[in-house]
Amino acid sequence: MASGAGNQSSNQILSGRYATAVYDHAEEMGWLDRVIEEMDALGRLIDESPEFRAFLGNPLLDVQESTKAVRAVLQAQGFGSIVQDFVGVVSHNRRLFFLRAIVKSFADLVDRKRGVVRAQVVSAHPLTELQSTQLRARLTELGYGRVQIEEQVDESLLGGLVVKLGARLYDTSLKSRLQRLQYAMKGAA
Repeated sequence: MASGAGNQSSNQILSGRYATAVYDHAEEMGWLDRVIEEMDALGRLIDESPEFRAFLGNPLLDVQESTKAVRAVLQAQGFGSIVQDFVGVVSHNRRLFFLRAIVKSFADLVDRKRGVVRAQVVSAHPLTELQSTQLRARLTELGYGRVQIEEQVDESLLGGLVVKLGARLYDTSLKSRLQRLQYAMKGAA
């Protein structure tokens, strides 16, 4: 189990290095905003295309052929030269299977540099615009700077919210309250 944790840490370090390299290069070239948009689009492409994910994860592909293929896909999708060249380097280094983690590290780096905190919010029903604004304001009051809300719906919560900010978890869901009440009643009996 310790080796798995070591691998995760070394994977995070490696993805962080690639992310920092592409960030620094894009900033140096004056194309940072465009590269941020394209890296976000690359993450969506990976997430939404099972075929592309399978291609990235195939260890049997020839490096030169896979590099040509991935560059052709990115070019057809309208990605600029910085992202195409970057993914070409990742491919050449036999790290295509690792591309999604690199894209995630890049997004995390951009958030840190811009002071953005991502809040993963799970609710029983989609939040209204007013609820999102109020939640963002409340999180700002708690000391979280610029908050980006990533919303999910889980009807099993019945009501309330579960908010995750980094390692912190705020659970005000009705489901959780009922479970705590059930445990308290068992303890009293």
